[in-house]
Amino acid sequence: MPFRPVGIALSAIVLAGCGGTVSGHPQASQGLITAVQTDSGLARLLPDSSQFPARYAAVTLPVDAAGQAASDLDGVLPGAMIDPATCAPQAPTAGPVVVVGTDDAARATLTVELVRTDQKLSVLREQLQRCGTVRVGHGGTTATITTEMDPPPPLDADDTLALRRSVRSESGSAGMTRNMQTLLGQIGDVRINVTYMSFTDAKADAQALDSLFTTAVSKVRKG
Repeated sequence: MPFRPVGIALSAIVLAGCGGTVSGHPQASQGLITAVQTDSGLARLLPDSSQFPARYAAVTLPVDAAGQAASDLDGVLPGAMIDPATCAPQAPTAGPVVVVGTDDAARATLTVELVRTDQKLSVLREQLQRCGTVRVGHGGTTATITTEMDPPPPLDADDTLALRRSVRSESGSAGMTRNMQTLLGQIGDVRINVTYMSFTDAKADAQALDSLFTTAVSKVRKG
């Protein structure tokens, strides 16, 4: 059976990176992505499938799947319980639009997500710096998410940042872990998220990630 992109066949709970040792009671997170705000101009800024690195067969996701994929990459599922609650992501003003490339052999995906936001990337950086560990619950499933910051990539954007995340499911006897390496950039009100995601412990395809991020930033910059 071919490996299914996470943006289409979603796992249960996802990212939100939040800090320190978690205590107290989880609370329903606020301001999450619950619906896609359409923006045809934003969709035109996505890289074409032909611009993805070799080995990654890419498809642009339909509206509903794009919203699910965005939750899977950089938030929690709508209605999830998150502790600390202050680590919930802010909803965008438009988007997301998403294109996903899949490497079946490596069981990995490369995803480009674009949103419009009135939040500066520096605000997200500050949140992530205090949000290293978070517990998330949804529909009887729980997960622990850890986020570590990396040096930001030097590109022609208003601001950039880089991070690594792991999402460890605590449901079932064996559990499941997926690992992500993400590059983020912002140009005006457009935020660019390019993420390599794998269900194995293999090293991320950093060259492909860097190349696609450069392509995505350049296309947004050119408009």
